[in-house]
Amino acid sequence: MSEGIHQYFEEILRRFEGVLAIIVTDRDGVPVVKVADARAPSSALRSSYLAIFASATEQASKLGLSRNKNIICSFPSYQVVHFNYLPLVVSVIASSTANTGVILSLESDFENLINAMKNTVEGV
Repeated sequence: MSEGIHQYFEEILRRFEGVLAIIVTDRDGVPVVKVADARAPSSALRSSYLAIFASATEQASKLGLSRNKNIICSFPSYQVVHFNYLPLVVSVIASSTANTGVILSLESDFENLINAMKNTVEGV
C-alpha cells in the first residue's frame, strides 16, 4: 500500500507546476510518506519544521473559531500549505509563484487517501 501512496504523490508532483514536495507526517513531524523534488528546500523537509504545525493549529483553535483546516505559510521563495488531518498532517511545499488556490484544491484529490491512512494510524 505504501508504494502506491508514494506513486500517487509523485504523480501529483509531476502534474502540478511549482509543487516541490508533499510530506505526510504524524503530529511529531515524523514522515510517513515523503515525496520531494530536488529543488525542495531541505530546511522545510526537516521534522523539526514539520512538527510546528500541530502546535500552531492547536494554538489557532484557541481563538474561538473552531479547528482550522489548513495553514498557509508564505516565504520569499517558497510557500507551504499544511492540511490538518490530525494525527496526520499533509504539507505541500511549492515555489512562491505556484498557484495557492490550485494547491488548496489538491485536498479534494487526496482527502480519501489521507483519511484511510488516518484510520490506520489511529487503529480504527
